[in-house]
Amino acid sequence: MIELTSAQLDAWIAAFFYPLARILGLLATAPPFSNAAMPVRIRLALGLAITLALAPALPNFPTIVPGSGAGLMLLAQQMLIGLTMGFAMRLAVAVVDFAGEAISLQMGLGFATFYDPDNTSQTPVVSEFLSLLALLILFSINGHLMILATLAQSFYALPVGGISLGAGTWSNMAHAGGIIFATGLLLALPVVCAMLITNIALGVLTRAAPQLNLFAVGFPLTLIGGFVVLILSLGYLATPITQVFEHGLQSMLGHFIVDRR
Repeated sequence: MIELTSAQLDAWIAAFFYPLARILGLLATAPPFSNAAMPVRIRLALGLAITLALAPALPNFPTIVPGSGAGLMLLAQQMLIGLTMGFAMRLAVAVVDFAGEAISLQMGLGFATFYDPDNTSQTPVVSEFLSLLALLILFSINGHLMILATLAQSFYALPVGGISLGAGTWSNMAHAGGIIFATGLLLALPVVCAMLITNIALGVLTRAAPQLNLFAVGFPLTLIGGFVVLILSLGYLATPITQVFEHGLQSMLGHFIVDRR
């Protein structure tokens, strides 16, 4: 008959629950796993499967009872690490969303919106189109597998119970939000520049022919010009979007400042 002591049971539970907290935190925020179309049960089952697969290969960490005060603090820390890693990848998707919104506003399509369950808000059609394109690029470069590989590597770079997060970690994450505006504007720059030239031309045309109905001519012209430039630039968007995702993968572990214990 197999006899198990309470210490052995605590060690087995700890070896499962602490990695599970980090994995579920990442699945809750990192695309494409955080998609609202994925049921919570499927996400939970995926987290359990990943934990069972990774648990035997993880490095040893201090055995702390999960129900104790120190154990609950450690669980919260692992959940926070997972959420932060997923948020770093979420910023990459937010870059494309911002680019789509900038393009929509310049083309005059800001009114063409529909409900996006991911953001729980009204999203411009162009922004949603570019987001779907970005997800397809993410799958084409096996980005979802790279996210899981980075997650597995994080247990060696940020071992459970062996580190404490420095205050600079959250400052780095806050500064990383600047990538949304800088890189998003670069992605939208071809259409923005084309619309700027179009608006200047319409302004000159209005001064030359005041009797011309600007609204009747300008709106169709900006729509047609915006769509033409967007179609021509689609073939060149794959490379910068891939670079954005590569930066997101690197920043999943690059923002952490840790103190070794």
